[in-house]
Amino acid sequence: MSKIDHIGIAVNSLAESIPLYSAILDQNVTGVEEVPHEKVRVAFFGDEMGRVELLEATETDSPIGRFIQRSGPGVHHVCLRVPDIDAAIRGAEDNGAELIPPGIRAGAGGRRVAFLHPRSCGGVLIELSEADDPSA
Repeated sequence: MSKIDHIGIAVNSLAESIPLYSAILDQNVTGVEEVPHEKVRVAFFGDEMGRVELLEATETDSPIGRFIQRSGPGVHHVCLRVPDIDAAIRGAEDNGAELIPPGIRAGAGGRRVAFLHPRSCGGVLIELSEADDPSA
């Protein structure tokens, strides 16, 4: 069964946003990581029961940089944890969802991830993230 893994929020600056979200969530960051091929730095709050991911562009031409230029900071995507990403993609495509190239790639934490285009998912950018443990 799929679960919400995290909500991705695009921010102008992790340095400015981390203290705010730490205060709101009453917790410290659980991890900060750079994903060079996505040109993004991420900070996570929470645990396996649900996380918030702050996303800061490392380059203006990155997906997050373009999103902020177009829409400003805010909710960027919803990530669903799935037991089998290949099966989830097949099912999504069979039902009209459009996979964003290049398809499956390495995401934060080295997990296999893929994105479904918002125009095919009711206006929501959906990230699929394969669970480390398929029974999770």
